[in-house]
Amino acid sequence: MNAHIKLAVLDMAGTTVADGGLVERAFAAAAGELGVEPGSPDHAAKLDYVRATMGESKISVFRHLFGAEDLARRANTAFEKAYGELVDGGLVAPLAGAREAIDELRADGLTVVLTTGFARVTQDAILAALGWRDLADLTLCPADAGGRGRPYPDMVLAAFLRTGAADSVREIAVSGDTAYDMRSGVRAGAGIVAGGRTGAHDEPALRDAGATHVLPSVAELPALIRGFGS
Repeated sequence: MNAHIKLAVLDMAGTTVADGGLVERAFAAAAGELGVEPGSPDHAAKLDYVRATMGESKISVFRHLFGAEDLARRANTAFEKAYGELVDGGLVAPLAGAREAIDELRADGLTVVLTTGFARVTQDAILAALGWRDLADLTLCPADAGGRGRPYPDMVLAAFLRTGAADSVREIAVSGDTAYDMRSGVRAGAGIVAGGRTGAHDEPALRDAGATHVLPSVAELPALIRGFGS
């Protein structure tokens, strides 16, 4: 008998939030800060890595790209500043049906947590731009869970521990648009690990990373959860 889902842990960019490619634009600013020549093979290779690792904690991505911790932190600071300025410029929006899905989940009695691979300052900027500060029960970034972002399970487990909403990790549903979201949910032991076809990674990549379900978008998640464990 499956557990009934009591806690939903949802990714932001690509799952509930459309950011129109702002990650790549902000990366260009970060790369420029560290002297990476636009249009160079090095720039192209680094951008390919950024695309491939959508969903991973951004500081982890920059550690891989630039090696030394001081360079990674410089890049991350420039990235977060550029992304925040783009957000403030009105270049983010809710994905279709996302706000309604969150409202629906909460109306059904679930606790909802929004998570991100961005730093807290960027997460707060996105929430403010969308008017979402009070939309979910809790919001988490990697620093709120000890510093490790996806694909580690830490943010999902932090949501479980901080909210006290579920009695078992099997009562958690995780939803995201990347393989990193899926691995995080699987490693946390979530009962539902639902990929959405609205972001960085396609259905085969999501399933290869352990998705239990792949949905057109997060808008279909409430119906999936209602049918789970019945």
